[in-house]
Parts: sequence; structure tokens; C-alpha cells
Amino acid sequence: MVLPVPLIRLQCGVNSYDWGKIGSESAAAKFAAATPSETLNIQSDKPYAELWMGTHPSNPSKDLESGRTLLELVEANQMLLAPSVKARYGSKLPFLFKVLSIGKALSIQAHPNKKLAEQLHARDPKNYPDDNHKPEMAIAITDFEGLCGFRPLGEIAHFLSSVSALRQLVGEDAAKAFIATVRGQESDDSSESTTQNKRALQSAFAALMKSSQEDVAAAAKALVSEAESKGSEFANGGVESTSGEVMSELVIRLNKQFPDDIGLFVLFFLNFVKLSPGEALFLKADDIHAYVSGDIIECMAASDNVVRAGFTPKFKDVQTLVDLLTYNYAPIEEQKMSPTEYPYVVLNRTAYSSGSEATLYDPPIDEFSVIRTVLNGSGSKATFDPIDGPSVVICTGGNGKITVGSKTEEIKEGYVFFVGATAELILESDGGQDDSFITFKAFCEVEDHSNGA
Repeated sequence: MVLPVPLIRLQCGVNSYDWGKIGSESAAAKFAAATPSETLNIQSDKPYAELWMGTHPSNPSKDLESGRTLLELVEANQMLLAPSVKARYGSKLPFLFKVLSIGKALSIQAHPNKKLAEQLHARDPKNYPDDNHKPEMAIAITDFEGLCGFRPLGEIAHFLSSVSALRQLVGEDAAKAFIATVRGQESDDSSESTTQNKRALQSAFAALMKSSQEDVAAAAKALVSEAESKGSEFANGGVESTSGEVMSELVIRLNKQFPDDIGLFVLFFLNFVKLSPGEALFLKADDIHAYVSGDIIECMAASDNVVRAGFTPKFKDVQTLVDLLTYNYAPIEEQKMSPTEYPYVVLNRTAYSSGSEATLYDPPIDEFSVIRTVLNGSGSKATFDPIDGPSVVICTGGNGKITVGSKTEEIKEGYVFFVGATAELILESDGGQDDSFITFKAFCEVEDHSNGA
């Protein structure tokens, strides 16, 4: 029996959550609409938040031609996944690939590690629908803003000293204790100081998160009033990484989205990050974060577990969040990823001379990596070595051709393809001189790529 060429055009579902961008302003909606669907009609007043690409049962991708789900296809033909991937992760993709379009802030959240996910799922399957961990990576498609991980402790101490509404909620004693503990040892990385610092950070953060809604609402009004009146002088001018002007604008903007919310105060504990297109963050399980605005590619282990505590109308589980966090603290530059040139691709002369590139984002986990390929002009070609595992490819800009074996298909903005294991993949640009054909490819390979050596 001759197996079909493992290149499958996918139809992917888009979720409408309140925080999504509206109508066709949403990249997730625009990309979903690029593939014909009887059920999707983009409404100009509706928010569209997430395009899902993968086998997750909550919103599984489908083969455009046959209508079968990708999960059915890989279950019926395990060679699409590769035996090594199936042996480790079962008969499904080990990752979930997404496009997120963020119109207003997502919840302040963390994702449980594997052990805690199993416990939460057993205890509360309604709010924790599976037993898997959810490390995730975010790569900016457009300019992006987010909150990621705890700030350096000296910055938190500065805000506790200079923002009276924050100090009032945390409590005078807890604020003083935190400042006294970290003063002089903010950057001491000995294990004894680090343990003390983490304990102090957890105490101060827990004190904030235990505030009553009445106290938060009263403090929020004072906070917003101060942000409006002081502007760039807010929080004594802020800190080096986040100026008073930036913090005051954030407080005012986020209060309009979520009035009187505890998240307005969590801001002062977390790093505020801006990413340009192509820049990326990796978020380990148990890392606190919240996305604020922009469009991103997101890749994660195949889970839908979220522990939320602010900026959300959904179920909040504050005590679980306070307990699960690692309380690691670091400048935001340390939390950004450093992508590298992808070595297992051959660019043709046209691609080289036009400055085309293939960039690897390789987080410290096994479930996924992502390659961003930018092919400039017309006729730029990238030939990727076969991978012993499955891939999903989405085009986020421009147009071109995608080839696996004898099968060549058109690919343009919003088109999504599944590529089976051990297939050579060729991408070729088909635009004008000033056009860029941009794709992202998520893949999983259990063993290191030895390139035949």
C-alpha cells in the first residue's frame, strides 16, 4: 500500500474570549478566516483570541480535504508521529501551537508542574481539565507587552516604599519586613540569601493576595488617582526597567479594563516586558505571568491547566497560585530567550543574498521547539532536513510554496499545514522584491538531531 504524502492542509478553530482583539483586527481571526469554513464568519464586533493548531480535544484541527480531525489521522497512521514520539507521548501531538491576539490583559496566572497538575486534576477536574504540565513559549508577531516573573527584589522594595496604596494593601509590617530582609542582599546569590529572599517575597506577595475585595477597591481608587496626578513622577519616577511614566499609564489603562482589580497591585511585583516581532519568552511551569497586548505565536505542552488570580472574570484559585510559585526573581532580560541560527536547513543562493534566515527557538524542555523562517523577495528557498517527529507550519506573512515529496501546495498568510515525521520540507517565497514570506514551524523530536552523523 502506498501511503499518501504526509503534507496535510489544516482547518483550525478560533476561540472567542473576552480579552481577544475585535473582528478582523485579530490576527487569530484573520488567519482562521484564510481557510474556508461553514462555521466561521468573522463578526466585526466580536473578540477573537486564540487560533489552535493541534490535536487537543477542546478544539482539534481538521484535515481540510477529508474533514477528519488531525487526532484521528495520527491515531490511524502512527508513522506520522514517529515511533519515538508515540512511545513517549502517546497517539497525539505532544504540543499545542497557537496564535494569540491580545486586545486586553489576560489573567495573572501560572501553570502547574506535572505533579501538581495530577493532584489538581484529581481534586477539581472542572477547573483543571487534564493532568499535564504546561510550560510555554511566546514569540512576538507584532509589538507585544506582558508581565513575566518576579522583578529584581530591589525594584519591588522601591515600589513598596514609594507607592502608598501598594504598601497599605501589603501591610506596614509585611512591607517593612520585606525591605529589611532584602536590603543589601538583593543580588547576593548564595543559597542562604536566596532562600531568605524567596521566603520574604512569598510573605509579601501572599499578604497582598489575601487582601479583601473591599480593601482592594479602596486602594485601587487611591492608586489610580495618584497615577493620574503624578504621571512621570509616579512611584518616585519608577525604576530603571520601568519608569514612573510607563507604570502610571499601565495602571490607568488596566484599571479601565479591570476596575478595582488586585492585578493593578501585582503589577509592581512582576517584570513588565516589551517584545518586538521575533523576540521571545519562555515560561516554565510555576512561573507567574500575564499577557497585556499584541499578537504572538505560542507553543506549549498539550494542556489547558491555568491557575488564575487577577485580571479575570473566570475561576480564581489564589491560595493554589501563592503556594505553587517558585518565587524566582530576575531582571526581564534574563527571561527573554536567545534564539539561534537553525543548522539543519539549506538556503539557496537567492535566499542567502536576500538576507533570508531560519531561526531556532529551543526551550529547555522536550515537547517542542519552533523555527521562524523569513524568506525575502521571490524564489528564496529553504530545504529542511527530515525530522524524526511531527511538525505544524503556519504562514504569518507573505506567500509562497510548501513542498513535501511530490506534493507542492500554495501557502499564504493564515494557511496551516501538518508535516509528518521523516519528511523533507521545502519552503519557497513567491512575492515581490520587498516582500517577506514568514512561517513558524513547531516540531517535536525525542532524540537529538544528529544530521546523519
